[in-house]
Amino acid sequence: MGSYKHIENCVGRYIAGHYASPVEVGIGKNPDAAEVIQAAGIPVRCTDVKDLVLPEGLLFRIDDVFEPDLSFYEEADVIYAIRPAVEMVPSLIALAGRVGCDLLVYHMGFEVYENGGERIDCGVLLHRYARGSKPVKQG
Repeated sequence: MGSYKHIENCVGRYIAGHYASPVEVGIGKNPDAAEVIQAAGIPVRCTDVKDLVLPEGLLFRIDDVFEPDLSFYEEADVIYAIRPAVEMVPSLIALAGRVGCDLLVYHMGFEVYENGGERIDCGVLLHRYARGSKPVKQG
């Protein structure tokens, strides 16, 4: 398995094992993590600033994290982003705080925001920048 898909598989498996109501921000043309989560029986919501055609079953909405539609994120226990631009991270942190959920980010290369948050090794390095108030799955 190539390293590119390895990242998405690790992120998807971690989220599927720990959360019940995830939202991926900035899915782009890379639905692999969302598909892993969905294959585990967990419904996943996805956003991007561009209109996209994604695999069947993935709930998608055009949304801008800088001016998010909070109703789409209601009841999320985690918001996650894979390789977001670092300038998006403050808005992602604010969004997770407003929703009351965790925020997980997989950064490109050695990029991090501020202190990098809590680091989680799930086969790749995730950064938890926000800890939510909603209960999450044990595992």
